[in-house]
Amino acid sequence: MAYFRFENKNIYFEESGNGSPLLILHGNTASSKMYADVAARYASEYKVILIDFLGHGKSDRLEIFPADLWFYEAQQVIAFLNEKDYKDVSIIGSSGGAMVAINVALEAPELVSKVIADSFEGEHAGDAFTDNLLRDRAMAKENPGARGFYEYMHGTDWEQVVDNDTSAILRHAKEVGGFFHKPVNELKADILLTGSREDKFMYSIADNYYEEVYGEMLSKIGHGKIHLFDKGDHPAMISNFDEFYDLSIGFLK
Repeated sequence: MAYFRFENKNIYFEESGNGSPLLILHGNTASSKMYADVAARYASEYKVILIDFLGHGKSDRLEIFPADLWFYEAQQVIAFLNEKDYKDVSIIGSSGGAMVAINVALEAPELVSKVIADSFEGEHAGDAFTDNLLRDRAMAKENPGARGFYEYMHGTDWEQVVDNDTSAILRHAKEVGGFFHKPVNELKADILLTGSREDKFMYSIADNYYEEVYGEMLSKIGHGKIHLFDKGDHPAMISNFDEFYDLSIGFLK
C-alpha cells in the first residue's frame, strides 16, 4: 500500500494505468474503494489516481473533522499533486469530492486542466439540506445495507467516521457557510457539472434542484457545461456509469 505524508499523517493513495493523470475523489462517508471498478475502466486511457482523505478508508484517522472539511481535503490533494509533480491533472469528484475538486482548481489553477463535478450541492448548503442530512444519517445508521457500505468503506470504526463527518457538516453550516474560499468566477479549468434528475436527496430539497443550482454556478463561472441524466440516483456517476464514462471521455479529450 502506498502513502504520502500530510501534517504528519499518512494518506493512502493508489495509481493504475498510463497516460495523463486523472484523479478521482470520493465523497463524504465514502472512500476510494467505492471507485475501484471505475478506476479500472479509466485506466485503459489514463493514469488513474485514487486517494482516501484523512479520516477515511485506509488513511490515518482524525479525532475530529475540521468544519471547513472540503477546503481541508483540497489542501491534501494539492499537497499530493505537488509532491508527485503532477501537472495538467483532470479531476472527477463526486458528491463531497466535487466540492473538493472545485476547491483544488480554484486554489491551484496551475495544476488542474479539467474538472467534472458530479452530484453536489452547489456553492453552499441551505437549512433544508442540513435537515435532510440529519434525517438521512440517522436512518442510514439503522439500515443494514448502509451499515454494510460504511463498514466496507472504512472498517469496524465506520460509525466514528460517519459521526465525525456529520458533525463537520453541521459546524460548516454554522461557522463557514460557503464551500469555496474563492469566488467561482475565478475558475480557469474547463468544467462539466453532472447529476441525476432522480437524485432523491437533492430533489427532495427543491424541484429542479440541479437545473437551478448548476445554472447559477455556470452563469458566474462564465464557461462550462451541464449534463443531467434522466435516470439514476446519487451519485450519478455510479448509477449511470456507462453513460457517464462515455460523456466524461468526450469531455476530457
